[in-house]
Amino acid sequence: MTLLALGINHRTASVAVREQVAFTPTQLDAALAELRNLPQISEAAVLSTCNRTELYCVTDAAGEQAVLNWLGRFHNLRVDELTRCAYHYLDNDAARHLMRVAVGLDSMVLGEPQILGQLKDAYQQARQSKGLGGELERLFQHTFAVAKQVRTETGIGKNPVSVAYAAVSMASRIFDDFSRSRALLIGAGETIELVARHLHEAGVRQLTVANRTRERAELVAGPLGGTAITLQEIPDALENADIVISSTASPLPILGKGMVERALKKRRHRPVFMVDIAVPRDIEPEVGELADVFLYTVDDLEEVIQENRRHRQVAADQAESLIEHGVGSWQHERRIRNGGELIRDYRQHGEALRDLSRDQALERLARGEDPAKVIERLAHQLTNRLLHQPTQAIRDAASEEHHDLLNAAPRLLLPAKPAFETTPAPTVNRQKDDTPA
Repeated sequence: MTLLALGINHRTASVAVREQVAFTPTQLDAALAELRNLPQISEAAVLSTCNRTELYCVTDAAGEQAVLNWLGRFHNLRVDELTRCAYHYLDNDAARHLMRVAVGLDSMVLGEPQILGQLKDAYQQARQSKGLGGELERLFQHTFAVAKQVRTETGIGKNPVSVAYAAVSMASRIFDDFSRSRALLIGAGETIELVARHLHEAGVRQLTVANRTRERAELVAGPLGGTAITLQEIPDALENADIVISSTASPLPILGKGMVERALKKRRHRPVFMVDIAVPRDIEPEVGELADVFLYTVDDLEEVIQENRRHRQVAADQAESLIEHGVGSWQHERRIRNGGELIRDYRQHGEALRDLSRDQALERLARGEDPAKVIERLAHQLTNRLLHQPTQAIRDAASEEHHDLLNAAPRLLLPAKPAFETTPAPTVNRQKDDTPA
């Protein structure tokens, strides 16, 4: 079986494509069940964030194409469209990619910490859906250990760098004094929590958080002295907002062009800075056509993110080294496990042949046959049965010139030869000389 990582991310696909391939929370259970039921797949996990959708599977040789075909069917996309922007990694490369994702080395914001939490959520979701077996379970646990080591031993997570931070940093280029700015945040997940914290630290004191449930919005807004509202109250809040940052899991846009136009009229066309971090998008792209709106998506944050990337590059190099060590360790453990499975299967085969020969010998003894002849036949029969398959394999290898198998055969099948001992030098019997000096 092969370990496969297949997906798209912010480097290979635009936000328009990513939002079509993203899985909403309500889709994940069904997606995992379908993926797990593919004949080629024995284990599966799905990671879906604003910047990436990735599938981690244990599959047979034909699994990659089967997974790609399934992804297209699930999202009603043509496979050739997906192929143009999809990447895939196998075995060690797949393990390395997962570790790089967990540490934030493959993120838009280098070293951003949120992805590890999202990866842990994906792991838990796959586990609850019975998508994990021994291979992916061990890989995820090993990945989490490597990520913890990187966070502990490098400075990759010291500075507050994230998509949320980048969004606030971009807003600071437009607003000289945050203390006079009013912000409307849509959503109440981890990203919006970070945005709210960064805005508060930057000086924003008039903060409104809108969410499907007011209680969840209150958890984000309350500690910062903000106001919590429901999504239905957004039109009224929008007319007072100078900054709008949105990040929800809604499959449909929350802010439409008409709603924003009405708010702008009430604002007397005072400009509004908007950042749509969500995938699929929360703000209709047509909103950006309005003269008094400065609308940015996650893809527009690239300039800010590149600045942050330079500050973290030294730590990233250290992280890459730790990841290489982690991949080597995982690979070593995997080889040992594979060897253990082979040993188990080989011993079971030998024990089955032993039991067969023993039972036949006991039957002969029960019939009153000569014990000495029964034992002699048992030894002869068991030897032939144990040696038949290796003998045939050696003949086939010799016939087909499989020199690697022939070279390995003596080490696997024959006992180690004792080391040559140094033969002591022969003693020379010298005749005693009795002649007087």
